[in-house]
Amino acid sequence: MATKSVEGRPAQSNSCRVLIADDHATFRDSVRKLIQSENGFSVVGEAGDECEAVQKTRELHPDILLLDLATPGGDGLQALRELASSNSLTSTIVLTAADKSQLVEALRLGARGVVLKDSAIEVLPEALHSVMAGQYWVPRETLGGLIDALLSIVSPAESRTERNFGLTERELKIVEAVVEGHSNKDIAGRFSISEHTVKHHLSSVFDKLGVFSRLELALFALNHNLVRRS
Repeated sequence: MATKSVEGRPAQSNSCRVLIADDHATFRDSVRKLIQSENGFSVVGEAGDECEAVQKTRELHPDILLLDLATPGGDGLQALRELASSNSLTSTIVLTAADKSQLVEALRLGARGVVLKDSAIEVLPEALHSVMAGQYWVPRETLGGLIDALLSIVSPAESRTERNFGLTERELKIVEAVVEGHSNKDIAGRFSISEHTVKHHLSSVFDKLGVFSRLELALFALNHNLVRRS
């Protein structure tokens, strides 16, 4: 059954339905026009603050929520907590200029993507397609910093879980190296293997864990205690 978009035009039932939550009307308008120009996407609503974002997410059940983490007097992280507690099936992409600790907390609360507001118009289509495909999406230039921030909140006393999800000992060591932020070249040098072999191991790891990117792998490893801190 067709739904109605914010401009009154019927949206295709098989399109990805997006809710935009941001306190700047001009920014929302630009984002709405961008999304509606993308094949397979439609805007089903807009919200001016986090409270309205939570309310409309529960009412409209969008596929993706674009959520500004910081609006005057608002708290985007609290909105994520509320949606997580209600087991919402909506995937959230946070719009932010926030520091890395906030971004890490957003990811831990279930956000699937991070888009910096100053580059939103350029990267949003790629982010939307990635998240709709079930992947995480973050700006490439912030990936290393996010992994560093993730590491900083893992206790050194934590030991690796007994459950290894079918990973070999070599694969577990490569996972640890990825979480530490090492490139394929670095990992190849550490274990005296070729970069091709590293890629082969990572492909096997991705398949076994059901992840699609290095960030998603790092989040999975940390959340399931697959790595040790020295």
